[in-house]
Amino acid sequence: MTDAGILAILPAGDRAILVELDSLATVLTLQAALQSRPQPGQIDVVAAASTVLVTAKTAAEARQIAAHVRTLDLSGEAATDATEVSIDVVYDGADLAAVGELTGLGADGVIAAHTGTIWTAAFGGFAPGFAYLAGGDARLEVPRRSTPRTAVPAGAVALAGAYSAVYPRQTPGGWQLIGRTEAVMWDLDRSSPALIRPGNKVRFNAVRATVAAPSAAPAAAAPAVDKNHAAGLLVVRPGLQSTIQDLGRPGSADLGVTTAGAMDRGALRQANRLAGNPVGHAGIEVLHGGLVLAAAADQVLAVAGAAVGLTITDPDGEVRDVPMLAPFALLAGEVLELGTPSAGLRSYVGVRGGIDVPLVLGSRSTDTMSGIGPAPLAAGMPLAVVPAPPSSVVGSPELPGPAADEVTVLHMVPGPRQDWFDDAVVAGFGEREWTVTPQSNRIGLRLSGNALERSREGELASEGTVRGAIQVPPSGQPVLFLSDHPVTGGYPVIGVVATADLDKAAQLPPGSRIRFVPVSGTA
Repeated sequence: MTDAGILAILPAGDRAILVELDSLATVLTLQAALQSRPQPGQIDVVAAASTVLVTAKTAAEARQIAAHVRTLDLSGEAATDATEVSIDVVYDGADLAAVGELTGLGADGVIAAHTGTIWTAAFGGFAPGFAYLAGGDARLEVPRRSTPRTAVPAGAVALAGAYSAVYPRQTPGGWQLIGRTEAVMWDLDRSSPALIRPGNKVRFNAVRATVAAPSAAPAAAAPAVDKNHAAGLLVVRPGLQSTIQDLGRPGSADLGVTTAGAMDRGALRQANRLAGNPVGHAGIEVLHGGLVLAAAADQVLAVAGAAVGLTITDPDGEVRDVPMLAPFALLAGEVLELGTPSAGLRSYVGVRGGIDVPLVLGSRSTDTMSGIGPAPLAAGMPLAVVPAPPSSVVGSPELPGPAADEVTVLHMVPGPRQDWFDDAVVAGFGEREWTVTPQSNRIGLRLSGNALERSREGELASEGTVRGAIQVPPSGQPVLFLSDHPVTGGYPVIGVVATADLDKAAQLPPGSRIRFVPVSGTA
């Protein structure tokens, strides 16, 4: 034990630490201490059942935070809000019968046990509005599904381990589904967006199947055009998926809000630099080309990231090519088309001045998992452009980076949960190759290969996760978390990809091959 209440401090990549603690009370005390007195470079503090994840801006600051944590007195208790929240549930979940068999209670017994106890919201995480509810009937403790669902419906009421929860919106998830509710768990229009906050008491009530399918959090809004700014661009065709992205919204993970932002942050920075913007301005992330934009007024653009052909058609039908990695003019009435990538997966369009959409929790980025931020682009959508200051200067053309290798090497920091695998699996992990599957998206890369076998039975209590985490579900097929990953997860993380290599991961199309090479961590 390093200090009273602290069992271990583990590296969670090169810019985060995972603090293991001896009780939930100590977890909440540490979270309160760090939130009330943030340390230099501290970004997010994510409490979980027996851990606190702390992310930092740099590796050096993560080490300094670890040293600070070791000096804290965690013997006190954090104040909580014990307001009671009542939630009506239709108990017809897809896993209700299976949970009845696992517990020996039968479906009716599960319902009676779930409604017969007042639960306590221990901590948030996973997604905005998702609260881990503890203190329920001990007979309801069940494992997660061996393979998570790719889509759990909004309003699903679920069990996993000793916890219950309600999914705020449709997301991937591995919990056992026992019912559904129409309660809105997350609403940015409320003064407190989350319906359930840590410390709240929650009572579930069984009702008949008369409630409508839940809407949960409101759908992402289409980009609003500032009345003071004329629409600078019009989306003619959005391609497979095009979203507005900046560098994300760090600092809200305790609300269940992940950082999101551009998948290839270096490419967005480059496109902005070339267009004459600060590197964090909002641009357009384009998946696999196909985006077509028309200029409503003269614009200056630049495109970086995945290598695509760029053609401009003027109002007279004349076509000209323009280069990537260089600023170019798109005059009023002209149309720009991005072709299919010859290398890479995601391209970034920087527009001089930046795309003008409302800030949500400090960012203009689209979060595809939570629905926060502007909606994905759609045909006919106008995009306002912020007028660029007269002092802004476009960048000089730049050369493309080196061609991708046949097998992409991603350096990773082992752990924090490599102890869930035997020494041979951990030692040989860097020699295995993995293939990116078509089920991959902005949440993460789903990989296939020679399955990793755990050395432990049972379930890992949910804990904070970071971008770059290599999470291993019971199937043994890893998932590499990317920009829109859940804030918490319940599968062991065998390693975390180094921050410097995450842009490479963002450009890997299905069929790409990966090898993870271990490097030293921070804590």
